[in-house]
Amino acid sequence: MKLDIYQVDAFADEVFKGNPAAIIPLETWLDDGLMQSIAFENNLSETAFFVKNEERGAGYYDLRWFTPEVEVDLCGHATLASSHVIWTRLGEMADMLTFATRSGDLNVTRGKDGFLEMNFPAQRPEKRVEVPGLAELLGTRPVEILDAPGLMAVLASEDDVRTLNFKVSDLEAVLAPDYEAALIVTAAGSGGVDCVSRFFVPSAGIDEDPVTGSIHTSIVPYWADKLGKTDIVAHQASRRGGTLYCTDAGERTIIRGRCTDFMTGVVTI
Repeated sequence: MKLDIYQVDAFADEVFKGNPAAIIPLETWLDDGLMQSIAFENNLSETAFFVKNEERGAGYYDLRWFTPEVEVDLCGHATLASSHVIWTRLGEMADMLTFATRSGDLNVTRGKDGFLEMNFPAQRPEKRVEVPGLAELLGTRPVEILDAPGLMAVLASEDDVRTLNFKVSDLEAVLAPDYEAALIVTAAGSGGVDCVSRFFVPSAGIDEDPVTGSIHTSIVPYWADKLGKTDIVAHQASRRGGTLYCTDAGERTIIRGRCTDFMTGVVTI
């Protein structure tokens, strides 16, 4: 069996930035175990597989995402990268794509200047929690800790986020048994950036994810409320880094970004 594969840097204007995703178009679904093995072999934070949904018509696809360890419910950067491949490589003519996923239907539209616009369900973090040992692990006391998908720790300054350095392997021990090992850290930004963040998710086989669309469904509503504005420029301050142009739309979060091609190839199984 031979499968086309595309590696795309999402939320990036140039290669080696943003978050790389492997994208594999399929005619029919493979066995779940095989897709997980391919994702493990790729060893990227996400490998996306999609199948065109002929019954629903033009622009409709079924989409699934796998980390090296698990299938996940929601992934932003690999959705952005899948849309990029569908439009630039597969000749799709529809200006809006609808993906059927484990998180429901997700829409992506083509914007101006190469931007793609994703419309995701908002996941507003509302409940404050206490997590013993987290401040000691991070080396700084969070301003607040909220129950988002995983946990979201708000730090006092942008510098605290950018210079954060801790042993990621210790995160599971601190968060267990009440929370899975998935931690967002965020703070207010500067210089035209409204907020910065980083994301650690060893429970999915990823120590630090370079740029994560899905966590901004929590980050954007939080900072929109704090700053009193709906349009949020967010920067994920990983080593690769990436900027997301977002809008808080109540029950939905709009996330915009560009993609850059890095590699095309063939998987031989």
